[in-house]
Amino acid sequence: MADNRLDSSPPPLVLLANDQEWSARSLESVLGPHGYASVRAYTGRQALELARRVHPDVVIVDSGMPDITGIEICQRFREDLEFPRSTPIIVTTSGPASRAQRLEALRAGAWEFLTQPIDAESLLLKLDLYVQARREIDRSRDESLLDSATGLYNVRGLARRAREIGADASRRHAPLACVAISPVVDASSDGSGEFDERIAEHVSDVCRRMARSSDAVGRLGRAEFAIIAPSTDSEGAVRLVQRLKEQVEATPVRLDGGESRQVRFKAGYSAVANFAQSSVDAVELLLRAASALRQARGPDAVYAALQLDALEFPLAR
Repeated sequence: MADNRLDSSPPPLVLLANDQEWSARSLESVLGPHGYASVRAYTGRQALELARRVHPDVVIVDSGMPDITGIEICQRFREDLEFPRSTPIIVTTSGPASRAQRLEALRAGAWEFLTQPIDAESLLLKLDLYVQARREIDRSRDESLLDSATGLYNVRGLARRAREIGADASRRHAPLACVAISPVVDASSDGSGEFDERIAEHVSDVCRRMARSSDAVGRLGRAEFAIIAPSTDSEGAVRLVQRLKEQVEATPVRLDGGESRQVRFKAGYSAVANFAQSSVDAVELLLRAASALRQARGPDAVYAALQLDALEFPLAR
């Protein structure tokens, strides 16, 4: 079989979760000669931990793992926000499989449910297709202008929109502001204040609702969001920050398991009254707002990036 499937890309990595030595070695003997690298996990928990470290291109998991079933491993992967949904998972079984077992695996998020002995040529053809699909999805996501989790602009998209909005503001000699915000999570009863994606969903929803149609709303990082606001001066930026703060803090966020967490707020902004006379471009304005945000200490603080200086003052409660 020709091995031009991978071009110049690095060898795809397969995570083999299988405690049966003969079965794992059989798969390794098929994968290795055809351009696939592999790592082994002997328990379900080891597979979950290893996947977070090595970021496999494909996972092949046996249904009869000693501690966690292959179906449950598949479910945990699909529920893990750090595990890419584009990663193919194949569940295998050494015994006969019923239609109900196959459907259960597919419902858990498996791409395939295979019984042993596995047809090597068929497996390789499927793996080629899955890896190409996964890499194409990842490439499209990397080239996208949108954040996949929230649907807002990502950093690349914000930079592009900043240039477009800045060019228009310059032609019109209009003001331009960039506001950057970040949630600050109150500690729970156990003392933790961990960031949860549901908090990101809450903040992104507030930003989307509060923004005007002419604004560009995006995600700068896991817990950082930004709004590029044309025709907005420094006073308008402060008012926008205040409105965002009120909405973000108005409703506690219900986390997985039913716990509610109060979300507080900090912000930074950068604004110019006449963008045609600005000494920085719109991308730099955005970066200064993000820098001002990162200088804000604790909740209820906002930093204003004023040229090369920053001024801190508390938000009114």
